[in-house]
Order: sequence, then C-alpha cells, then structure tokens
Amino acid sequence: MAVPKRKTSKSRRDKRRTHYKAEMPTVSVCSNCGAPIRPHHICDKCGYYNKKQVVDIKE
Repeated sequence: MAVPKRKTSKSRRDKRRTHYKAEMPTVSVCSNCGAPIRPHHICDKCGYYNKKQVVDIKE
C-alpha cells in the first residue's frame, strides 16, 4: 500500500484546498410580489411561479 514518505505541510495542504469554499446562494426576485426567492422555486410569500399561481398561501 502506498504511504507518504514525508508529512504534508499545512501550507501545501491549504494551497490544495483553495477551491473548496462556501458559495453565496443565488437569489432571484419574485415576478409577482418582488420577494427574494431561490431560482426555479415557488415563492413562499405569494405562491406564484413563472407568473402563474401554483399554491394558495393562507394568511
């Protein structure tokens, strides 16, 4: 089985991990009420998707 000959330094390890980072979630605006929503999801505030009412929201 392959075993590393030398310890990987923290600097070298962290250089390899530079691309692993959290990204900000994408936010769209509801076409009906203007509330911030996730893209391609039904609006939680008004129940619209693609300018059509999909879900009745009880107030």
